[in-house]
Amino acid sequence: MTIRVVIADDQELVRSGFAMILEAQPDIEVVGEASDGAEALAAVREHRPDVALLDIRMPNLDGIEAARMVCAQTDCRVLMLTTFDQDDYVYDALYGGASGFLLKDVRRDDLVHAVRVVAAGESLLAPTVTRRLISDLTARRPRPSARPEGLTHLTARERETLKLLGRGLSNAEIAVAMVVSEHTVKTHVSNVLSKLGLRDRVQAVIAAYESGLIAPGAP
Repeated sequence: MTIRVVIADDQELVRSGFAMILEAQPDIEVVGEASDGAEALAAVREHRPDVALLDIRMPNLDGIEAARMVCAQTDCRVLMLTTFDQDDYVYDALYGGASGFLLKDVRRDDLVHAVRVVAAGESLLAPTVTRRLISDLTARRPRPSARPEGLTHLTARERETLKLLGRGLSNAEIAVAMVVSEHTVKTHVSNVLSKLGLRDRVQAVIAAYESGLIAPGAP
């Protein structure tokens, strides 16, 4: 199956560089390019790609707002690319629905890997974007006075799964911690995302902190 990608960046050399890297892969096709957020949104609507690579700082419509609109209006998954790694950019991108966040100095192989991971429905963050960062960000923003109603619909095992997701554990690590199979973990994760209306594991991490399941700064 070919992964269809749209690339949006206001620097032509950056766009063409990413396009060359991705087009060299037998399972990836770049179906559109854009120089700003508005063009990116139009390209996603026209080409219906699997993944959109969006720069954060773009004219007319920035990448954060473009990501929100893409995630709200289409099934396309968003991978953010930027030269900036300030906390607010990371948080806003993830909270807007992005499934991944990479700095532009990412290695060729890591870029290709990120596109494949995000296209497969998983989430991915740059090594510098850690669980502690998400914890610190959510701690600095107002938490709901009560836990989201959806949490009451989770079983005990699903709540434990969400808590472990919040700690950044992989499915394999969760399976070990809960003494169950990875298949069972996948089922729990799917149920958690469905019941809480979450797009992916990144939003599950944020939900775990905002719901109070994970204390700010917890390891």
